[in-house]
Amino acid sequence: MSGGRDRTTLPSRRRRAQGVELKTAEEVEIMRQAATIVATVLKEIEAMVEPGLSTADLDAYAEQRIRGLGATPSFKGYHGFPASICACVNDQVVHGIPSKRQVLRRGDLLKVDTGAYYQGFHGDSCITLAIGEVSPKAQRLMAAAEAALYAGIDQVKPGNTLLDIAGAIEDSVVSAGFSVVEGFTGHGVGRNLHEAPSVFNVRTRELPNITLRPGMTLAIEPILNAGSKQTRTLKDQWTVVTVDRSLSAQFEHTVLVSETGYEILTDRDRLPTPEIPAVATKPGSR
Repeated sequence: MSGGRDRTTLPSRRRRAQGVELKTAEEVEIMRQAATIVATVLKEIEAMVEPGLSTADLDAYAEQRIRGLGATPSFKGYHGFPASICACVNDQVVHGIPSKRQVLRRGDLLKVDTGAYYQGFHGDSCITLAIGEVSPKAQRLMAAAEAALYAGIDQVKPGNTLLDIAGAIEDSVVSAGFSVVEGFTGHGVGRNLHEAPSVFNVRTRELPNITLRPGMTLAIEPILNAGSKQTRTLKDQWTVVTVDRSLSAQFEHTVLVSETGYEILTDRDRLPTPEIPAVATKPGSR
């Protein structure tokens, strides 16, 4: 899996390659901390979600927890976004605004995307969660989305290119029988929440095909739909949904290009199992 933490091979001072910033060893260490905060919050949310909670409850918890860990929510106020998480349910694809009216029900598919800004650097990650028992198709979609993410991550190593990542993701999704949302891509992440390069999820010649170098940090985030890849944006100008009302799923990690491969900075599996947070703020109890 991870290429490890070989700090001796990272740039000793800030440099760029093909317009992409290469992080120094010191900057990578700060990003590890930012990413660990993100991973911690998502793992705790995974432990606490249940029918009856609203997406606003999850947002309030995430903001309080991110700040309590010494960071600032990356998303809140970003281009005017009003919350600390993006919360998307079922056919919502990306950028869902948390709401007290969006109460989770058994059988829902929930996507939670969040970021933390810590000492000048961001971490960014997304998970898809089943609320109770979900349909077999929803289970397959979730599994395919996670498999596509790791197929892309497996291509991260010096000398490979963004097209290697994109091709692996696209092949994984197509083989599972789902569609890739092409209108949204992954991205570089670090000093800025979104920075060069764009990390696409399908083969394309429309974006620069950057060669990967140690010190690059990427947010890789394939988005899969159970039906059509086409989407539309709701009147709130943020929430994106599938045009055919089909389910959507997404997983995302912040990934470092190391000298020998990669390191998943937002890896939740390396964290201890959290106690279920006592947040159960049911609708109407605020």
